Amino acid sequence: MKTAKDLKIGNPPKSVAGFKAIIISLQQILQRMPFFRALKVLYKLNQKDGTDCPGCAWPDPNHRSKLGEFCENGIKAIAEEAMEAKANPEFFAKYSIEQLQEQSDYWLGQQGRLTHPMIIRPNDTHYSPISWNEANKLISNELNALNNPNEGIFYTSGRTSNEAAFLYQLFVRMYGTNNLPDCSNMCHESSGAALSKTVGIGKGSVTLNDLYKSELILIFGQNPATNHPRMLVALEKAKKNGAKIVTINPLIEAGLLHFKNPQTIKGISGIGTEISDLYLQIQINEDVALLKAVLIKLFEKATLQPDIIDQDFIDHKTAGFNDFKKDLLTNNLNELIKRTGLLEKDIDKLVDLIANHKKIITCWGMGLTQHVNAVDNIQEIVNLLLVKGSIGKEGAGTCPVRGHSNVQGDRTMGIAERPSKKLLDKISENFGFSPPQEHGYSVVDSIAAMHQKKAKVFIAMGGNFLSAAPDTHFTSAALKNCNLTAHISTKLNRSHLVHGKTGIILPSMGRTDIFEVNGKPQFISVENSMGIVHSSKGTLKPPSKFVESEPVIVANIAKATLKDSKVDWDFLISDFNNIRDLIEKSIAGFDNYNEKIKNPIGFELPNGARIGAFNTPNKKANFTINKLRNEEKSVDDFVMMTIRSHDQFNTTIYGLDDRYRGVYNGRMVVFINEQDMLKKGLKKGDKVTLFNNYNHKKRKISNFTVVPYNIPKGCVATYFPEANPLIPLELKAHTSHTPSSKSVFVKIQLEK
Repeated sequence: MKTAKDLKIGNPPKSVAGFKAIIISLQQILQRMPFFRALKVLYKLNQKDGTDCPGCAWPDPNHRSKLGEFCENGIKAIAEEAMEAKANPEFFAKYSIEQLQEQSDYWLGQQGRLTHPMIIRPNDTHYSPISWNEANKLISNELNALNNPNEGIFYTSGRTSNEAAFLYQLFVRMYGTNNLPDCSNMCHESSGAALSKTVGIGKGSVTLNDLYKSELILIFGQNPATNHPRMLVALEKAKKNGAKIVTINPLIEAGLLHFKNPQTIKGISGIGTEISDLYLQIQINEDVALLKAVLIKLFEKATLQPDIIDQDFIDHKTAGFNDFKKDLLTNNLNELIKRTGLLEKDIDKLVDLIANHKKIITCWGMGLTQHVNAVDNIQEIVNLLLVKGSIGKEGAGTCPVRGHSNVQGDRTMGIAERPSKKLLDKISENFGFSPPQEHGYSVVDSIAAMHQKKAKVFIAMGGNFLSAAPDTHFTSAALKNCNLTAHISTKLNRSHLVHGKTGIILPSMGRTDIFEVNGKPQFISVENSMGIVHSSKGTLKPPSKFVESEPVIVANIAKATLKDSKVDWDFLISDFNNIRDLIEKSIAGFDNYNEKIKNPIGFELPNGARIGAFNTPNKKANFTINKLRNEEKSVDDFVMMTIRSHDQFNTTIYGLDDRYRGVYNGRMVVFINEQDMLKKGLKKGDKVTLFNNYNHKKRKISNFTVVPYNIPKGCVATYFPEANPLIPLELKAHTSHTPSSKSVFVKIQLEK
């Protein structure tokens, strides 16, 4: 059905991948580079001693596929980074800022790799070239002119390498602040907060091999086919080994129904694997209600089958069980079930599966982490695992599925606005200065500080801060308040177009670029979502001689800015082994770093929860008492969640289709239950405005197209970042401060 000049609405498929995924992948990469260039980069992608995919952080198996260890969206990610098009000085001379602001995010991304440092000064209409020395001097002058270091903000995206991240946090702390917000603040910060409190480490506890050995895998709030496609291969293997899989997600996602593995004859021929044995379409953000209902029913079952509860594990490995159970049993079971929107018979199926299995893994994505009560969501998941004794054992444990490649590594390297005392003490010991002790700004805090003019310089190591952040118009005004904004980037994005009084773009190398020092090839290292650290090296010539490696960019800014620095920055970037030697001295788990990183499959970082050693203050895994969602909505409110399309990764838009949801040639859509459409007098293809009124401030976006979809009544879904202006900055998770992008109240109005 045609609903507008470009947008087309079709029917979602009942399976994903297969031969069609191969064809589309080839089309995507060959549109951006010649065949032999594509072959060169794909041959080494995710292979041992090769290039780590700049997309998601899903781990690589020990035995890599000879056909290629990548997925459709991995090909799209590599095509975006390694494309031949270039956004050079001639491009910036052609287009003014005003003209660029009128273009879509997709168009901006297709203009190619950045080739030169660029600057826009007060009253300029265009970016123009600037030398590296001038750019570094300007940045250092602005930083040193601040009244105090806390007026500077230093953002990091998950794409940054371990080496660059370590130097960045070292420079920032030597400068004198802990203002190190990063993309974790907007995605899995809630996971880190909940897991640190309950099991003593802010990471998941399982490995890829655990998934293969699990008996039951619970997937909460996640869409692997789009966000982590290679996870489907692991789920397929788990199913082959006998695992049951349960999906708990408001939307029906085709990838969690049926998967045709395009790297097998079976998958190419159209014979795939049914992924979910049970699919529970829960109301948005009622996961705590479901888990409490499941736990109550488990305890009821345990009166006749005591062994379904691991009492020995509870007695010897945990704390807080009695208080947890006492509080749990104060809940009304019928009311909990009603809140979920699920049938009790379907919840009973889940209870039976949990009761009858010991090796249980819980996986989750941002469908759990981006709510006001997000930390409660994850802590209640941990409660379930502790009751079953399903953590610290083979085939069982926690599996938060991280997004961007090396987002976990950034945190390990010290990119954190609330650093541990242990890290700060190590920095002090190794570098002879006293790092700042007070907490810095998170992403949400940073936006508020810039808006209030308490922060005046913003530097971003990668990412697309404006598009990723909530409350887009508020964030835009905040960035414009800065004296200087500087972005270290591979490609043009929306954030470059909303700058401070002065704006700088510094072109950096990507994963696919070869970097050499005095003829010696260098490599970087990253950490995947399961705590495995491994190397990555490029295969292609950088887009210009003016593009620099991120560690070099950081070191040169540090040299220009810091007075009497005790760090020999030139020595560090003369050989990246030197950086890794410093990491070894400062970060736990990196003993013999330069030797261990030579292992083609990398090495595993220490993880107490993985082996049942819980590094909490009481050395126990802690039960917690968690709250239900308590936001009040009016009768005509919908709960909106923002989601990604299949032609998207984070803020990077690869194309305008979302074929796994039946949407083509457009992104301004709202997915809504057909019964809600009837109630509101809406038809497929109607144009509507979404609006809300948090704290008496009206936010609205027009020109959404209505798409009927299999989603619970009272819930709607829209694409990120298009719907971000509807997410108030103050709507954030307790403890983690993560924006509540997955449960925002909106009203819907038909446009005339």
